[in-house]
Amino acid sequence: MATDNAYTTIGYETDGAVGWVTLNRPAAHNSFNETLVDEIEDAWHRLGADKSVRAIVLTGAGDKAFCTGIDRTWDVPQPNGPMTINDPGLRLGPKSANLWKPVVAAVNGMACGGAFYLLGEVETIVAADHATFFDPHTTYGMTAAFEPILLYGQLPWGELTRIALMGNHERLTAKRAYEVGFVQDVVPMEQLHETASRIASAIASQPAAAVQGTLRALWAARNMARAQALATAPHLVVLGNTPEAVAEGQAMFTSGKRIEWKAR
Repeated sequence: MATDNAYTTIGYETDGAVGWVTLNRPAAHNSFNETLVDEIEDAWHRLGADKSVRAIVLTGAGDKAFCTGIDRTWDVPQPNGPMTINDPGLRLGPKSANLWKPVVAAVNGMACGGAFYLLGEVETIVAADHATFFDPHTTYGMTAAFEPILLYGQLPWGELTRIALMGNHERLTAKRAYEVGFVQDVVPMEQLHETASRIASAIASQPAAAVQGTLRALWAARNMARAQALATAPHLVVLGNTPEAVAEGQAMFTSGKRIEWKAR
């Protein structure tokens, strides 16, 4: 695994075709400050430009928290007037940085509030069995707006409204998050990285153009009306089915090798 020590608030590593981004402020429950926002945005851009990386794992340092939102000691400057807002959380997510490579989130503890800027832009979530999910905004007299909007489509309506409206009065356990489809795997903490790595490595083993075309189609379905999404499908097929991708896939098919698949 190749490690880059250029960052101070995140870890950045590559392991073959898989990139690893780790929120690294465990003493502050991996909350985000100005430096972390700048660094993770830069990391997303780097990973997007690195052709050797085909999938990414996003996690947090330690076992207490994945991310607890914004660092409350950060006084974010705001524009004058009520019509605009400076929300640095909007720079956290991979899609916001135009990164169209699959991201697996490995949630290692509490994920709350501003953590959903990140989880709302990943493809699949693996959670340690002690992980919890909640949004404290309403308890502290603040509107939860960006967070539930970003999670729309990942949680059933009733679950989304509960997490947005209950504040600190209720937490979604990893078990319940799995039951409602928000989380796809729940594992003991000691198996978290291994499980996330297995998923990311399997995705990364496939032709990149085909994976990224499929990813675009999935997000089109989530973000557009059905007719609009279907209208983009032919273009995505043409762009994703490159001669190189098809040749790579066909070489796997004709090699006689068979993938040892895993049931879940």
